[in-house]
Amino acid sequence: MSNKRFTIKPFRMHQPMEHKDAQQTWGVLANAIDEIYNRNASQLSFEELYRNAYNLVLHKHGALLYEGVSAKLNDHLLDTVEILAQTPEPQLLDSMSHTWQEHQITMVMIRDILMYMDRTYVIQQRRRLVYDLGLHLFRITVWEYPSVGKRVIDLLLEAIRMERRGFLTNRSQSKAVLTMLQALGQSDGTANVYQQDFEKVFLGTTQEFYHEESLSYLSSNTAASYVEKATARLEEEKERAHALSLPSSSEGPLLHIMQTELIERHAQTLVEMDNSGFAALLKDDTKLHDMRSIFDLFVRVPSSVDHLRDALAEQIKSDGKSLISDQEKGAADPPAFVRGVLTMRKKYDEIVMMSFSNEKKAQKRMKESFEDFLNKDARAASCLAVYVDELLRVGLRGTSEEQMNEELNKAILVFRYLSDKDVFESFYKQHLAKRLLGGRSVSDDAERAMVSLLKAECGYQFTTKLEGMFNDMRISRETRDKFKSYKRQQESREGSTKGIDIEVDVLTTGYWPSQNVPACTLPDDIQTAIGSFSDFYLEKHTGRKLFWQTSAGQAEIKATFGPADKPRKHELCVSTYQMCILLLFNDTDTLTLGQIRSQTHIPDQELRRHLISLCTPKNRILKKGSKGRGINTDKDAFTFNSDYTSKLKRVRIPLVKETSLAQNQSASGDNQASASAAPAAGSATAAAADGSVPVAVEEDRRHLVEASIVRIMKARKSLNHNDLIAEVTRQLSNRFHPSPQFIKKRIESLIEREYLERSESEHRVYHYVA
Repeated sequence: MSNKRFTIKPFRMHQPMEHKDAQQTWGVLANAIDEIYNRNASQLSFEELYRNAYNLVLHKHGALLYEGVSAKLNDHLLDTVEILAQTPEPQLLDSMSHTWQEHQITMVMIRDILMYMDRTYVIQQRRRLVYDLGLHLFRITVWEYPSVGKRVIDLLLEAIRMERRGFLTNRSQSKAVLTMLQALGQSDGTANVYQQDFEKVFLGTTQEFYHEESLSYLSSNTAASYVEKATARLEEEKERAHALSLPSSSEGPLLHIMQTELIERHAQTLVEMDNSGFAALLKDDTKLHDMRSIFDLFVRVPSSVDHLRDALAEQIKSDGKSLISDQEKGAADPPAFVRGVLTMRKKYDEIVMMSFSNEKKAQKRMKESFEDFLNKDARAASCLAVYVDELLRVGLRGTSEEQMNEELNKAILVFRYLSDKDVFESFYKQHLAKRLLGGRSVSDDAERAMVSLLKAECGYQFTTKLEGMFNDMRISRETRDKFKSYKRQQESREGSTKGIDIEVDVLTTGYWPSQNVPACTLPDDIQTAIGSFSDFYLEKHTGRKLFWQTSAGQAEIKATFGPADKPRKHELCVSTYQMCILLLFNDTDTLTLGQIRSQTHIPDQELRRHLISLCTPKNRILKKGSKGRGINTDKDAFTFNSDYTSKLKRVRIPLVKETSLAQNQSASGDNQASASAAPAAGSATAAAADGSVPVAVEEDRRHLVEASIVRIMKARKSLNHNDLIAEVTRQLSNRFHPSPQFIKKRIESLIEREYLERSESEHRVYHYVA
């Protein structure tokens, strides 16, 4: 065990600092603060000063220290503000900036000396920190002095105004003062000096400045110049805000004011200005850059871009109406109309791409605008069908596969805009039939490529009939070859002379367009040839029926003109009706309209048309007895013109254009045949001459809508009116857009036929009747 001893001394009692000693210690600190203000801080011992402040707080004299510091700071700031109040305005910003910088340096030194008081006394007594106390005193003593703060604000605003006018200013002074205002607001949670004293006035003067400038500049300059000026102003203001270190609370309102005064307030004017506005620039293909500048400016205010989209839409509709007007007046043929639409599409697609930065909303408005004028009536569908017909007959001749696909895709581009695609299908089928049966297609590849594109757009159901037409032509070629072999065998077996050569295309009813026209009376030799083919065909295909389309088809007949000693022989390429008419003149030289009608049974309208075609000045095969272009009565006589001459050995006699075309009607029976027949594609053009929907298409629509209603109701069992309308419209939108009134009529019809019934409790709810 250790012998070491421990000595326990009595606890030394704490000796409090006397008030006199505390006053003496504070005097040392007060002198030090004066020296700091006088920039003599290098002579001070900050360690000793810190210990003095520490002892004061430790010995419960924190209040003496805190109040003393506050009073000392206030005294020095009063001296400072007297100097500032007497400073002339040209030097005031610089003086204020310098005073603030000196005050910050001073307060940092004092804060370091009084750090212990900040950590203990200030927190316990819930007083301001020393640095914040300095900011508070600076605000209420210096800034709020009557002849200081107001003058400084005015000078700041004037400096900014001069800079906006192009003069050079001292940004560093303005930045320092603005930074001071932001710092002063941080010392008082409720008093934001920057916002109250500067921001409100600054934003108000900014709005006033740009309001006046924009009105003045716009009244004497073009839209392009204004856009350039406004864009530069926006960038300048943004750069100035960054250079002056404006807070984010100012940048947002400042930007909003700029955009309102420079863009939103004048957006409509910039669009409508004569010769230089956006609407005027749309008419000039070379102004894409100017339009892009306007768009780039407007896009800063999204709602303003609507004015540009509206102008784009209106211009497209206006150009479209001009095309339609030319079509109505006959100033342009249908292919020219479609070419005009494609030219428009290329122009405005480039505008949307370049000037609208390929914006989705602009693309949508362009699409809607094209759809608007193209779907006013069925005229566009008819014109597109004629345009495609021209392409597939002559337009694609000599083109490469790539060029062919490019041209066909252009047609599909217009096709996508059509809402009544079934109308186009009807017209297209008419022209396709004429090309296929007349052998006028550029190539089978082009025909099938077009059908493939339509199939990709609308589905297989849309092209089922078109593909059936191609299949019929393939089978007809095989049938013709077999009939020729059959005919040769018959002639060799019976030893008969060679009869009239006849080529027949057997067409499936339902695939091909047909007309409900009674068959005319054919010459006996033709009847014999028809009978021979019928026997051959029906022997191989029992149960089928053939209906001969004498309103279509072509014939080649040999005709002799001139005196017997010097005959002129020609081969005439004529229609079936023309053939029937001309063969009557083998027995007599003159016949009246009534006699020809009674012997041929050709419908009156078609008979007149074909007779006039044979009496034209270029191909005057017959001489008309009456004067004038038309045929007046049944007694009008027609005489064979033996004096007819032509430089051509083979002469084609074209038909004159119809003044009014018969409406398409559904044909009955299983099959129909045409002797090298070509359905009258011209009827398609006439059916839409006034933009109306063909009767056959209307009938098909009724069936389609009713089928869709029944299909939906069978699956749903019960559905309210609005939901049924919406679902039917959705299902049929790839073919046409039925109106709600049209669907309602079909619903009523189905109710009458007891496919549907109304709910007893709710009139607008339908139930399916099984």
